[in-house]
Amino acid sequence: MIFQKEIETMPRNQIEEIQLERLKWVVRYCYENVPFYHKKLTDAGVFDGSRIKTLSDIAYIPFTTKDDFRDNYPFGLTAVPMSEIVRIHASSGTTGKPTTGVYTREDLAIWSDCVARVAAAGGVTPNDIIQISFGYGLFTGALGLHYGLEKLGATVIPASSGNTEKQLMMLRDWGVTGLVATPSYALYLSEAVKEAGYPMSDYSLKLGILGSEPCTPAMRQQIEENFCIRVSDNYGMTELGGPGVSGDCKARDGMHFAEDHFLPEIINTDTGERLSENEVGELVITTLTRRGMPVLRYRTKDITKITYEPCACGRTHARMSKTMGRTDDMLIIKGVNVFPTQIENILINIEDVAPHYMLYITRKNYRDNLEIKVELVNADLLENFQMLEELQRHIEGKMQSILGLRTKVTLVAPKTIERFQGKAKRIVDMRNA
Repeated sequence: MIFQKEIETMPRNQIEEIQLERLKWVVRYCYENVPFYHKKLTDAGVFDGSRIKTLSDIAYIPFTTKDDFRDNYPFGLTAVPMSEIVRIHASSGTTGKPTTGVYTREDLAIWSDCVARVAAAGGVTPNDIIQISFGYGLFTGALGLHYGLEKLGATVIPASSGNTEKQLMMLRDWGVTGLVATPSYALYLSEAVKEAGYPMSDYSLKLGILGSEPCTPAMRQQIEENFCIRVSDNYGMTELGGPGVSGDCKARDGMHFAEDHFLPEIINTDTGERLSENEVGELVITTLTRRGMPVLRYRTKDITKITYEPCACGRTHARMSKTMGRTDDMLIIKGVNVFPTQIENILINIEDVAPHYMLYITRKNYRDNLEIKVELVNADLLENFQMLEELQRHIEGKMQSILGLRTKVTLVAPKTIERFQGKAKRIVDMRNA
């Protein structure tokens, strides 16, 4: 199913014509309505956008960063009077002040369209009953998916997160066919299904729409096997308006952008230079139709690549590969670049350990050290010192072979590592403690 077929399958040249027209509009709109951008565009010599003649001229526009959002907290990047704002969302603010996002009525309508596209691409139909197990509140994920799924015509259960017993009861009793959750919470629920003692025939689940955090192919496979479902990913963030920026189709060969609303680029993280199709770098996105809080060339810090080849599903909008990590999640240990997703991929393919882990970084004698605490599947292993030691050495050897880094692995009892109902927080950096 394609939600807006005429738009999602239009020829490449038409997509780019729309993007250029809207890019010129949004630059002028930002110049005239957002003091922050007025100064930034003036300093860069772009002014009201008359310098923008082709899509490649976007390179003249300065980047927007997370720090710009923090420096203009809460509403310094807003382009309309607050009387026109009908919704406010915000990030968790775990590293300082939260990032706020504001929406006009038009923004909310477009947002719902974008999410409906993602949901339809992932396999949702008007006949589905979807349980949203994201936490509701300021977080964009729950309400974003909620209204998009309703626009598609699906039945929505606003379950929120937590209360696992009740979550499983609703999945069984209410004929739920689709689950919306973070990958880590979906994995947790899929394990709880096994322990609940009800046969899989009591569940009607067939698909999962996962987001809000990275999901490695190995984790996706485990969730699919545990739940007997098909999983799709979607991408978005508060700064860009929430979910709906891009999402998987049934081909699962990259997440389709809503290119009539978002203009994506890939840049070299160090130099800011724009990269070509299929080159790996940092994703940068410009919102093309957002009125409440438009964003020019936002540096997402996510590492990926883009292809413009039409997809087997019939959609013609550009696709981004599954993110390979974030520049701000990258750990530098003894000069080696390490992404948590790499560690997760290693662990999830090793028997006898569960896909639950924590990373502890310490510094001793000016040298960084990484300890990985990993949960065992079987508590009986704790009684067998030889097998425990062999498993520990095996994991440490895998880490050194793949990461090029010597790590300490500590194996812990089952169910002793925290389960996350929202975004998983697996890194404890104690170097400045």
